[in-house]
Amino acid sequence: MKTVKYQLFLIGLLLSGLAYAFPQHQPVPGGIAIVPLITKTQPLIYYNKRKVLTVFKDNKWLAVVGIPLSEKPGVHQISDVSMRQSISFNVIDKTYPAQHITLKKTAKNKRMINPNKMDMERITRERKTLSTALSTWSEMPANVDFILPALGRLSSPFGLKRFFNEQARKPHSGLDIAAPTGSDVIAPANGIIIDVGDYFFNGNTVLVDHGQGLISGYFHLSKTLVSIGDTVKQGQKIAKIGATGRVTGPHLHWNVYLNNTKVDPALFISDHIHKLSTKKK
Repeated sequence: MKTVKYQLFLIGLLLSGLAYAFPQHQPVPGGIAIVPLITKTQPLIYYNKRKVLTVFKDNKWLAVVGIPLSEKPGVHQISDVSMRQSISFNVIDKTYPAQHITLKKTAKNKRMINPNKMDMERITRERKTLSTALSTWSEMPANVDFILPALGRLSSPFGLKRFFNEQARKPHSGLDIAAPTGSDVIAPANGIIIDVGDYFFNGNTVLVDHGQGLISGYFHLSKTLVSIGDTVKQGQKIAKIGATGRVTGPHLHWNVYLNNTKVDPALFISDHIHKLSTKKK
């Protein structure tokens, strides 16, 4: 398999012509690498043995690669199976800040930090259900042009190193928008509903498939307005913001997944994120 090395300045030249295109090229852990491809037909791309979304933009095919938060900086490769070659790109280091969250010492919150045996059995079942949903791959053209799923205050960005009552937990996997219970949640792009459920940590949940492994998730909802299998249009109401699951108050926790990897949702809404407040009222 021959190796084709693309220099970062070439990627920069390509992306300079993609102002306001989604998603943004930010090749850091938890970010996205947009890699130009030399092919005239839709390629079959893999990264870490997982299929990668490809789009045709400005007469070029691009691979839109989700980079895990755990990925190490340095040179990485995607595999173009159709062309029998590998393509290199660089992952740049990024340090995310820490966030300390205090949950009130109630019986429910105690279990949210240290689940009991029955809770763990439920959590294990739910992880399998979510894993199956998030492994969805549909061949429909991906809908990558996102709008905001809700309006409110940007209360927690992606990637924060989190501590609940001073106990270390996994990094923040999404973007939080604080808003009153009952506020609307809308589909940021066209898609198909692939999961609706009530989960131990996530509370009421909706997952939307936008095509080719691009999936968005909505958590802690007070109410869901869709069912599995529904087709939704960009801007359609799909749920209401709430405070179910492990939370300190009503907000939308919004995840975006690429090639079964959690990535920073902010990279999909650079044109719209300024509409979110950053100050507490």
